[in-house]
Amino acid sequence: MRALVLTDFHQLDLVETARPEPGPGEVLLRICATGICGSDFHGFTGDNGRRGPGQIMGHESSGTIAAVGAGVDAAALPVGAPATFNPVVVPEELIDQYRDREQHAPGKQVIGVAQDVQSSFADYLVVPERNVLLLDPAMPLHLGALIEPLAVAVHAVGLGGPRPGETALVVGGGPIGQRVVLALDRAGVEDIAVSERDPRRRELVAALGVTALDPSAAPLAEQVEGVLGGPADLTIDAVGLSATMTDALAATALGGRVVLVGMGSPRLELPAFAISTEERSVIGSFTYSARDFAAATAWIGEHVDQVTRLVSSVIGPEQAQESFTALAAGQGPAGKILVRFDEHGPSDLQEQPA
Repeated sequence: MRALVLTDFHQLDLVETARPEPGPGEVLLRICATGICGSDFHGFTGDNGRRGPGQIMGHESSGTIAAVGAGVDAAALPVGAPATFNPVVVPEELIDQYRDREQHAPGKQVIGVAQDVQSSFADYLVVPERNVLLLDPAMPLHLGALIEPLAVAVHAVGLGGPRPGETALVVGGGPIGQRVVLALDRAGVEDIAVSERDPRRRELVAALGVTALDPSAAPLAEQVEGVLGGPADLTIDAVGLSATMTDALAATALGGRVVLVGMGSPRLELPAFAISTEERSVIGSFTYSARDFAAATAWIGEHVDQVTRLVSSVIGPEQAQESFTALAAGQGPAGKILVRFDEHGPSDLQEQPA
């Protein structure tokens, strides 16, 4: 099979390697498409310290079930069925203890992050049976690659706890910020503003039915007050820099909530009094629970038109090096890039049950 290997920082090579086989309790997926996450291209550059040479990255994916291992219910997960996978793998003995908070389980592995686990920038991937979710067969299969980042947004919005009639601000209109808009809409929030410097991204989020603001045009707090009628009740920072958190706090109502889901910097400098004396809550958000992931999977199947516009480009694996290089240089498109593996793929496309 083909796989994209990070042979060195700033270098992805498309190589031929052995196809994995599912063991007991495992499922082999034939990958259709995998999205390029911000953590992937920061891993490509070596900036985040969470990826390393020799690794096959990728965790935002969809595909079809190619084979199942011993003990897997083939009726529940039939060969040929469209599917995706939840990348957060919890040790089996901790499943019950950490149900609905799987992201907190010690010893968990995240497919695409764990350097010793082959991930989904490849034709095939093996995952535990319990992490496989079936997709709506009526949905274009490649759109299943958008589920994982939507699950990130669903989790962040859930932590923010929007209440009826509240307003919301999203800081950052990139791929996660775009999905936060969808997750806020799913949660019933009607008045939403998005702060984004890139005019192409402002255009994209505006097409989602929200107000797009340019934070360089005027103080963000003033702009938010103008369009929302006052400070935001809930703000979600999908960038994660000192400057964006300062803006987020300034544009949020006293006693309001700020959810930090962006990971733009490992360290932040914050205006302490904007948190303490003005009683704003700052809530950290990372990945998602299995329940969040399942909710995102169900929602996308019912809202294909909304998510389709979030895909800016679909490329083949041969173009991945060029796209990763552009993204690392800040020259990517407004929306998501999907690497599609099921077009002009390997010769063994017709799979047989194990």
